[in-house]
Amino acid sequence: MVVINKIYTRSGDAGTTALGNGTRVDKHSARVTAYGTVDETNATLGLARLHATGEMDAALALIQNDLFDLGADLCRPEMDKDAEAEYPPLRVTQAQVDRLEQEIDAMSATLEPLRSFILPGGTALAAHLHLCRTVSRRAERLTTELATLEPVNPAAVKYLNRLSDWFFAAGRVANNGGVDDVLWVPGANR
Repeated sequence: MVVINKIYTRSGDAGTTALGNGTRVDKHSARVTAYGTVDETNATLGLARLHATGEMDAALALIQNDLFDLGADLCRPEMDKDAEAEYPPLRVTQAQVDRLEQEIDAMSATLEPLRSFILPGGTALAAHLHLCRTVSRRAERLTTELATLEPVNPAAVKYLNRLSDWFFAAGRVANNGGVDDVLWVPGANR
């Protein structure tokens, strides 16, 4: 279990931070930027949950926990010595990706097919879920960029890819099953 006795340590005052394996890197490194944006996704999800109830809130709570798993995964570089580590690193699994896919399929089955692109908005929950979608998409871009520089758990990349789709489907559900979706009207203001 994690024990945090003091919030500030002063160890980052020179612009570096420690990864999960103890290695110090620049705070603006690709790895820190990727898992920092995962944390930002989680914070936007916390705002969305202010408007969620019942099954939707429960699903969002699971995703918030998954996002902490994902942050832990990304802050601990993959190494051959993982098997020798004092404790095994936490890694996102294919089962977590599969759960998102199943939930996306279940939500999509309740929605009418789209006949236009939709604008972020509608209900307060839907608007917040669209914000979660865009921030998670940025986290995905940064994580795939990291993967061009260093090894990254492939399931972590898949999870982020599915997550933005999950938020899109959930946003439509939160818009009264798509009834309150705000449709894009191409060229409407010309």
